Amino acid sequence: MPDSRHFETDAIRIQAPGSAAREHSVPLYMTSGFTFDSAEHARALFANEVDGNVYSRYSNPNTDEFVAKICAMEGAESGLAAASGMAALFGCLAGLLNQGDHVLASRSLFGSSHQILSQILPRWGISYTYADTARPESWESLIRPETKMLFLETPSNPGLDLVDLAWAGELAKAHNLIFLVDNCFATPYLQQPIAFGADLIQHSATKFIDGQGRAIGGVIAGSEKYIEPIRFFMRHTGPSLSPFNAWLFSKSLETLPVRMERHCDNAEKLADFLGEHPKVSWVKYPFHKDHPQRELALKQMKRGGGVVCFEVSGGISGAVRFMDRITMLSRSANLGDTRTIVTHPATTTHSKLTEEERLAVGITPGLIRIAVGLEHHTDILNDVAQALG
Repeated sequence: MPDSRHFETDAIRIQAPGSAAREHSVPLYMTSGFTFDSAEHARALFANEVDGNVYSRYSNPNTDEFVAKICAMEGAESGLAAASGMAALFGCLAGLLNQGDHVLASRSLFGSSHQILSQILPRWGISYTYADTARPESWESLIRPETKMLFLETPSNPGLDLVDLAWAGELAKAHNLIFLVDNCFATPYLQQPIAFGADLIQHSATKFIDGQGRAIGGVIAGSEKYIEPIRFFMRHTGPSLSPFNAWLFSKSLETLPVRMERHCDNAEKLADFLGEHPKVSWVKYPFHKDHPQRELALKQMKRGGGVVCFEVSGGISGAVRFMDRITMLSRSANLGDTRTIVTHPATTTHSKLTEEERLAVGITPGLIRIAVGLEHHTDILNDVAQALG
């Protein structure tokens, strides 16, 4: 972003060029293809000698605008949009890795990310090793000659574990690894991993970027050196984002800073409340006084984010009781919505992991994840309080 303008301004003011109709808000470009001025124009477009749109699987004014905003927010050279957050992640992995390559990943990952690493990539001869976020001193010893990528989430889903981005960036640089960060929970408003040495950032735009639980999508931003092979892979395999969803995401980015401030305000109040409740064994929130990595969160995040997790007393039965007693808040597997969402990861988002795998990343039977919405904080606290009983 230009040094002279603030994040909040670019979130609103970066727009695709208007048409002859002089519209103030960018219109939808719901077209599968685009016309050419001449045979020579078509040839030049396909030869990448001139800029322009050819086919919406490749590019579209709406997806271009959305990507341009994300790149500005993340401080990235280039980027591209995808049909979902998992399509974005798979594009990064499949577009850059080859048979025989190895990925070093933080153990605390989203469930579907784990499935790609553990079930899908090994079919093509790509291996992985998990590194314990609580033992960063062990990571370097896990790097092999064939290791090509360092992949992590921070904060993690759902345990809210953190990885020191500056330290990880130095580690990746020292071993010539591609450094990929899932920045979904923090959003570019709260954290910009590229400033700490990341090569690539991946988001599920479905979450806080959309912010209203309306659309599925993903986005990648980073160095053009790595974006180019990912772009080739995604153009020819087809996980493209629809122009309509790109338009929704771009409009949502205009309010991202305002929304994230409210998410954080409400999440801080909820974490403080849960931290004092007798039926809560522990609470985890990056900026909460009891988070073991609070100082790291303060160092690399603007605020603590919109997700709180806690352990309800009584294990699985206590968690089920809590979930069933919720009245106003939503029981769903999504997050980042205007509406507060309550999830029991052990039986939903991370249910495909074994019990041993879940416990290794702190997903206990009584763990509850709350994606805190934009309702009045008193109403959120009241519903949680009555559900705890």
